[in-house]
Amino acid sequence: MQGRLSAWLVKYGLIHRFLGFDYQGIETLQIKPEDWPSIAVILYVYGYNYLRSQCAYDVAPGGLLASVYHLTRIGYGVDQPEE
Repeated sequence: MQGRLSAWLVKYGLIHRFLGFDYQGIETLQIKPEDWPSIAVILYVYGYNYLRSQCAYDVAPGGLLASVYHLTRIGYGVDQPEE
């Protein structure tokens, strides 16, 4: 099963890895550091206009650093914005 956002990224040839859904049903994607700028711009155009950093952690000692971000659509009159 693939999420709506992941399917949209595949449609436009944007490289990522779908990791499933978190406990709230929000899609989780893995994006390589070199692909992040282009995907961030595309998501902004798609309507995700608010970025917040959740956390960062070492994947392994001396290894890669993983960062977790939430991209959210903020709009007037919306009680539950899409993340």
